[in-house]
Amino acid sequence: MEQIAAVTGLVGVYHADGGPIGEAKYVIGKLLGTAHCALCDITHSPVRRRPAWDRMVAGLGVDFELLHLNEMPPEVAAATARHGSPLVLGRLPDGTVEPVLLPADLDALDGSVDSFDVALRSALSRRVAQAEAAPGPDVSAVPSETGAHAS
Repeated sequence: MEQIAAVTGLVGVYHADGGPIGEAKYVIGKLLGTAHCALCDITHSPVRRRPAWDRMVAGLGVDFELLHLNEMPPEVAAATARHGSPLVLGRLPDGTVEPVLLPADLDALDGSVDSFDVALRSALSRRVAQAEAAPGPDVSAVPSETGAHAS
């Protein structure tokens, strides 16, 4: 898909730890009303991962990695510390990550895979448009082959 070409992959970070203990703590917290993760609500039903999520990810054309707070590599942990969780990051060709959807963006989607798909594609399209609109290098100061400046 063309608008996703600006990223080499996507990373979703849950607002929960992984593993049996982390997931049990989240489920208990969710039942008690003390834990909330908007990305969890989008990707999972109460009992398993949503088939609609898997279909949506398959249509993106880039890898989408889902991580828990205790599973993050350093660059993802740094971005999560800056922006909070849950969030979605885009992996750029130079290996860095940049936020695509922030916690408030995910909260606004009310657990809907379809709304997530629209929001993600819209955010990625905006990023591509901004990158294309960014000014390039100033070529007016570059000498032409005859030694004169371009005008």
